[in-house]
This record gives sequence, C-alpha cells and structure tokens, in this order.
Amino acid sequence: MLLWRYLLDVRGMRRPPVPTALAQVDREKIYQWINELSSPETRENALLELSKKRESVPDLAPMLWHSFGTIAALLQEIVNIYPSINPPTLTAHQSNRVCNALALLQCVASHPETRSAFLAAHIPLFLYPFLHTVSKTRPFEYLRLTSLGVIGALVKTDEQEVINFLLTTEIIPLCLRIMESGSELSKTVATFILQKILLDDTGLAYICQTYERFSHVAMILGKMVLQLSKEPSARLLKHVVRCYLRLSDNPRAREALRQCLPDQLKDTTFAQVLKDDTTTKRWLAQLVKNLQEGQVTDPRGIPLPPQ
Repeated sequence: MLLWRYLLDVRGMRRPPVPTALAQVDREKIYQWINELSSPETRENALLELSKKRESVPDLAPMLWHSFGTIAALLQEIVNIYPSINPPTLTAHQSNRVCNALALLQCVASHPETRSAFLAAHIPLFLYPFLHTVSKTRPFEYLRLTSLGVIGALVKTDEQEVINFLLTTEIIPLCLRIMESGSELSKTVATFILQKILLDDTGLAYICQTYERFSHVAMILGKMVLQLSKEPSARLLKHVVRCYLRLSDNPRAREALRQCLPDQLKDTTFAQVLKDDTTTKRWLAQLVKNLQEGQVTDPRGIPLPPQ
C-alpha cells in the first residue's frame, strides 16, 4: 500500500489539500478500504464504504486507478454478475453490491486524470451486458440505471474522445431501447446520453448519415412524445425536445422532421407541463421555427416545397 501511495506522489499527482471535513484519520481509512478491495473476504464492505465517500474525496479516482489490483477487482465484481443476467435471477443484495463497484467506476470515468485511460481500456464495454437486460424487477432497474450513470458521467464532460469512443460501440441502440421501455429515470438518463452525442458535431453527422439511423432515433423520440402526452414528465420532455432541436440543425434531418414531428409538439399539448420551463419552451419555439424556414406557403396556408 505504501508503494502505490509513493508512486502517486512521484508521478506528479500529489493529492490536493484535504477538505477540513475529511480528517487525516479518514484518509487512512480510505487507503485501508482501497487495500481491502483486493481481498474477496473484505471487498464487499470496502465497496460500500468507498462508494459512500466518493463525493468527499476529490482524488479518489487516481487512487483507485493507480493502486495495484483495484480496477481488476472492480471488473471482477461486474463479471461475477453476468451469470445472473440470463436467466434473470439477480437479487437485491447482488445488485447493491455490483452497483457500489459501478459507482467507483463512475468516479474514475468522470475524473480528468483517469478518463482517457478508462476509455483506452474499453471498460465501458463491461457494462453493456447490463444495458441489454429487460427485466423490470427493481434489482435490474437499479443495475441499468447505475450503468447508465457511468456512461452519463463520461458524456457530461463534453470531451471529443468520449464521443469518438461511444460511436464505435452499440451505445445508441442500447439507449434507444431503454428510452422506449425503461423506467422514467432510466429513460431520462438514456435520453441525456443521446442528447450529448447529438450535440457533438461528429455524433450528429453519424446519426444523420443513414436513413436507418435517423429513422430509428426519430421513431423512438416520437413514441416518447406520445407517451409523455399521457404521462407527463417535464424533466424527460426537456431532453426529448433538445434532441429534436439538435436534429433540426442537420438539413436532411430537418427535411424529414417536417413530415414526422409529432403533432403534440406543435399544439398546446405540453403547455401546462412547460408553463414554468422557459428554456424548454424556447427550444420548442426554435424547433418549430427551424422546420418552418425554407418553406413556402400558398394563400390557403398549405406548405409548398422550397423553390
């Protein structure tokens, strides 16, 4: 343990000043718990304690990444759950334990000093089997939501390398499936991930490159709008509208959206839901304006093709 602490310092990664709330005795406990991750006998409690402390230890991610055997131990926790996915026999205890490991991986994914190495090691791919699950039980829902949180932490950084990596994987169809059939919270995180991919120029170009990709995204977004008209969620609607608005920045997608944008986004269906959300109302107004530009209307109000 002392060796890797020394290596952290000599590599120019000296720990920042310790917050007053985190006494030195707590730091020693952090070192102890990280050390205990390497032993199957002490790992479960160490996972629990470290996941509780991840917000209060700013340099926990480098500690985890550079300590001997720690990432391997976290991956072992993930792989150990695979047999419980199919057939779906995951218990609440199993789900809680692996989600504590995922929470630590999310910490590594969101830290600027460890994010690139995290991607280079292709660690997000270990989470994709969890996103493939369809069981509606609480342990599985918690597992999917926590896994989405790791991907969400990656895209939240707005780093080009993150988008480039994700576009080489199956994350878009996985998110679309969860957007269609997941819980409201999972749908929200999955839509946020899609939104972040779309906001990147490379991501927008990728999704609009073929009719199949665009139509799949548009179909799922359309289903979500229909569902939201029956069961409103301002938080989820905000991300859906932002996805549509970004798609309208692409000329080919804009032309297609003129034909397939749900009527509920053109009328007053969501007026009550958005009455206090000025940002989403502005996005929606801009979306409608984008789709109207370039259209010519005859005296009867019938849109005509652009000349």
